[in-house]
Amino acid sequence: MQTNLADFIKDTPAGREADAILRTCVHCGFCTATCPTFQLLGDELDGPRGRIYLIKEMLEGHTVTATTQLHLDRCLSCRACETTCPSGVRYHRLLEIGREVLEDRVPRPLAVRATRFLLCEALPRRWIFKPAVAVGQLMRPLLPAVLAEKVPMAAGGAARPWPRKGTHQRRMVALAGCVQPTLTPNTNAATARVLDRLGIELIEMAGANCCGALRYHLNAQEKALDDMRQVIDAWWPEVESGRVEGFVMTASGCGAHVREYGDLLKGDPAYAEKAARIAALTRDASEVLAAEQGRLLELLIQAGPGSGQRVAFHSPCTLQHAQKVRGVVETLLAAAGYQLSPVADPHLCCGSAGTYSISQPVLAKHLRDNKLAAMAAGSPALLVTANIGCQTHLQGGSEMPVRHWIELIDERLNAGA
Repeated sequence: MQTNLADFIKDTPAGREADAILRTCVHCGFCTATCPTFQLLGDELDGPRGRIYLIKEMLEGHTVTATTQLHLDRCLSCRACETTCPSGVRYHRLLEIGREVLEDRVPRPLAVRATRFLLCEALPRRWIFKPAVAVGQLMRPLLPAVLAEKVPMAAGGAARPWPRKGTHQRRMVALAGCVQPTLTPNTNAATARVLDRLGIELIEMAGANCCGALRYHLNAQEKALDDMRQVIDAWWPEVESGRVEGFVMTASGCGAHVREYGDLLKGDPAYAEKAARIAALTRDASEVLAAEQGRLLELLIQAGPGSGQRVAFHSPCTLQHAQKVRGVVETLLAAAGYQLSPVADPHLCCGSAGTYSISQPVLAKHLRDNKLAAMAAGSPALLVTANIGCQTHLQGGSEMPVRHWIELIDERLNAGA
């Protein structure tokens, strides 16, 4: 694609990156076939190809309006288009650049700005989020249905005990996160228990809370970079000392973001090298277990035959499209004795997409209903996924339990413990 970027951006790092991405796009349209919003709305401007055109026009100096903002806001950032694209277009980075430029060009209504401010300030801070959730859950019966559905409920139950520390030479670090400790406290605890059986101690580091993804995708990018630096500061002593061998991500959304730390902080001389090192050491929990598959299978055999329970797995977009980890969780669940129920169109987003379910509730609900219908079609007894956002979003529309897959592995290995 030919480009002629405007003076305000063409000689900046963001402009050069955007120009290179735009030039890789050949406008073939393969991406539209897998774009969830294009499938729902049928509008070229609500698909990746149309949005690329809108961003190109904006970066070339053309006038932009609230209509441009609407079409870019409707994008889920699911990156299914990147999986499909034969040219390797880094669409998500182009979208991030475009949204940042657009934020300065098209003012949002006061109510929208207020909502986005509250999301940016409350969700990443556990000391605000936890009591807010408690109040919301208490008031839930009194709230209108449309608002009550937005109050997150704890999907994973109370956490079981963490293993005793200091029992293994091998150590890995888990990101505590910002909303997951409140909503599903058992996720990291279950991961710690599974890794303990594999001879790996899992720890959390004080100060490493929000990974920065939430604010980054709300265009509060400077605040997001500060969140990222805080995580790096908390983790770096462990890397520098060689005390840990890597970082385990139990929320695929956080994992996708941390794995891009090197790119996002490459312009910061104080953090570029550290960010790249941490990104390289980051693994999804499923990858960690897959690397220990021999020992895991031994333990599963010792634990006896599985229940054969039928489960449907939703692979989050941040796992299959962003991190490109596909089929690993399914293999682990099958090895643990679970039956995998087929799910039609597994590449499609469930509609959670960070704060998308709040900013675009109609589209998010439609996508969730479609996903739940696809998962229920195989008559599973349980729904499982790999990301806190997907888990709570799906649970909000399902009477069937929605759990993190690592809990199922934990129950097989530690039954009766």
